[in-house]
Amino acid sequence: MRYAIAIPQYYSDGSFDPGAFREYLAHAEEAGYHSAWTQEAVFGTRPQLSPMEAMTYAAACTDTLRLGCTVFVSTLHLPAQLAKSTSSLDQLSRGRLEVGVGSGGKSRPYAAFGMQPERYLARFTEGVELIKQLWTQENVDHDGEFWQVSGAGITPRPFQKPHPPLWFGGSGPKALRRALELGTGFFGAGSTPTAAFAEQVRLVREQSTRPDFEIAKRVYLAVDADAGRARARINAELTTVYGSLSANVEAAAVAGTPDDCVRAVREVIDAGAELVLFTPLYDQARHADLIAREIIPALG
Repeated sequence: MRYAIAIPQYYSDGSFDPGAFREYLAHAEEAGYHSAWTQEAVFGTRPQLSPMEAMTYAAACTDTLRLGCTVFVSTLHLPAQLAKSTSSLDQLSRGRLEVGVGSGGKSRPYAAFGMQPERYLARFTEGVELIKQLWTQENVDHDGEFWQVSGAGITPRPFQKPHPPLWFGGSGPKALRRALELGTGFFGAGSTPTAAFAEQVRLVREQSTRPDFEIAKRVYLAVDADAGRARARINAELTTVYGSLSANVEAAAVAGTPDDCVRAVREVIDAGAELVLFTPLYDQARHADLIAREIIPALG
C-alpha cells in the first residue's frame, strides 16, 4: 500500500505563506508519504491555486516526494502546451511527476476556453493520444480532427521513460475502458462512495489482466475526537467545494474519530485501492501529521 496527501491549494488573495507551505511538504516527506497531489479548478467560489504552479513550487521544496495532479481537465488544455509543461516539470523534479487526466464532463464552461461541448470526449481522447506522442517521439506526425502536427516534437521530453504515470479519472464503464486503453492507472474520485468504487475496480479487473495497471482513490477525510463535529465540518467544506452536498459526496467522505476513520479507509483498501490520497479540506497540516501518526500505522 502507498499513501498520499493533498498539496495545500486553497488560499485567498495574499494569504499564501511560503514558509508554512515548505514546512508542510517537508513534514510530508519526512513522514513517508509516497506522493502529494493537487487538483484543478480554474473557476469556482473557493480560492484555489493552479495545480501546475503549486506542483512546481512543491518540487523545489522536496527531494523524494512524488508530485501529481488528479486531475487536469485536459479537454480544456492544448495538448502541445500541456505536454511541454508536464515534460518540463518532470525534468525539474528529476522524474517525480504523476499526471492525471479527465474529460471534465459536458457541463464545463467550454465557451470560456474557446471551445464547444460537442464531441468533447473525442477531443479528450485525441488530446491524450497527442500528449503521449509528444512525450515519447522525437518527431510527431499527427493529422487529427482537432489538432495537426507535422514533423515536430518537444525537447526535453519527460525525465521518466517512456513517460510519467498517466492516471485517468472518470466513473462510467466507457471511462474505465479509456483508462485501460490509454493510461497506466485509474483514480477513483473523492465524490465516489466506497461501494461504487468497489464496482469500478471489479469492472477494471474483469476487462484487463495488466499487472502494471494501478488503482487509486481520493478520500476526503476529517478526524476529530468528536465524530459529530468532524462530520459537520467536512460537510460544510464539501458544500463549498461542490456548490451543494449530495448524498453520494457525503457518503464518500470519511469523518469521525481516528478509529472511525481507520475502519472506513480500510474498506476503501479492501475495495481495491492500491494508493489512497488523503484529502483534508481544513487544518491540513494537523491532519497530515495525525494521519501519518495514527491512521496509516493502524491500517497495517
